[in-house]
Amino acid sequence: MQPKPIDTPQTQQAFVNWFRNSSPYIHAHRKRTFVISFEGEALLSTDFAHHVHDFALLNSLGIRLVLVHGIRPQIDERLQQLNLEPRFHQNLRVTDAQALECVKEAAGLVRVEIEARLSLGLANSPMAGAKIRVISGNFVTAKPLGVIDGVDYLHTGVVRGIDSDAIHQQLSQHNVVLISPIGYSPSGEVFNLSAEQVATEVAIALHAEKLILLTEQDCCDPLHNRSVAQMTTQEAISFLAQHTTLAHAIRRPLLAAITGCKAGIERVHLINRHHDGALLLELFSRDGIGTLISSDPFESIRPATLKDIAGILELITPLEQQGILVKRDREKLEMEITDYIIIERDGMIIACTALHVLPNAAAGVIACMAVHPNYQKGARGNRLLEYVTKRAKTQQLMTVFVLTTQTEHWFLERGFITADFAKAPATLKSRYNPQRNSKILVKTIG
Repeated sequence: MQPKPIDTPQTQQAFVNWFRNSSPYIHAHRKRTFVISFEGEALLSTDFAHHVHDFALLNSLGIRLVLVHGIRPQIDERLQQLNLEPRFHQNLRVTDAQALECVKEAAGLVRVEIEARLSLGLANSPMAGAKIRVISGNFVTAKPLGVIDGVDYLHTGVVRGIDSDAIHQQLSQHNVVLISPIGYSPSGEVFNLSAEQVATEVAIALHAEKLILLTEQDCCDPLHNRSVAQMTTQEAISFLAQHTTLAHAIRRPLLAAITGCKAGIERVHLINRHHDGALLLELFSRDGIGTLISSDPFESIRPATLKDIAGILELITPLEQQGILVKRDREKLEMEITDYIIIERDGMIIACTALHVLPNAAAGVIACMAVHPNYQKGARGNRLLEYVTKRAKTQQLMTVFVLTTQTEHWFLERGFITADFAKAPATLKSRYNPQRNSKILVKTIG
């Protein structure tokens, strides 16, 4: 008889919380098409089994999965065995006849190895009972890249077309589609392709919901040596223009992400494959672990609507219970919803405030300022204050007031001063609750 594994209540609760919080993403991802690309280095790594387990899990959750693999190190290894030097120009391989043979060998062996890994079904393993069917085929047509800067790339090509109907047919039968970075011409020629380009073109042709690029390193801002959590397409373009010496391991995926987003892919994820479970953390948690590229901001500030009431109540209720905010019922929120501003992150309201105009006073009251505890270090309070100040100016208000019990210094540090209650507008006095004994602050904005 084996002893029961020891688990602390904290780790058990952490798992329960994560599993519960992943539920919206499980529902959102089901029956969606994800294209996942990974380099040839991933297959050579001792932890590639973890990725295979994660691919199997995504498939079991009903995600339509297309895998695109790279083969660069495998090609180099075969060239080395033949005492041939790999040739590159602008980080693209020049594929002569001998190199093309190495490309064919590498693609075939890698494809078979991945199919074998996905066919595992050992008991007491994450693959138990998976029964994944993997389909490969001539889904990609290609043409020669041609001559660039006087260099003939020979059998290196670019994607000409994707047989999206054939891929969709396989995905509809719950098969995982595996695509090698090889394309074929109508005349029967074979071309060596970039895995990133193949993955991007496949995602575009399939109208995939996500393009996921498993990278060899984090996408970091070189100026601050800090991982980049998200960028819009335009920000990614500016990022590449600013950091011209960025490593190709990140530059290539970023260029692929920009191309994909411009062509209509909603979200492209760059995920460092070296982080165990990174794919699951990125897809099934709100903040993820990689870099998200999207046409629209992942986090946005906007006026609230009636659809946001439930999210606002969920955010402010704990603060009301602590006495930090005045209690507001749903009916009052509905009546005043046009006064509210929210910050939304991937569908979740993580911050809010309101600007209530005081009649006949050319003044307003900033109320219900709240930021979710997990997001209080990102200057979101400053963003809300800036937004609400601009709104006050457009409404031609001269001053804004704040009634606060616990955030007096935060507002004082941002230009507010203590107000004289006796000189406050009558409509503000009518709002004042002596039992709360709130501080009254004011700021001139006109």
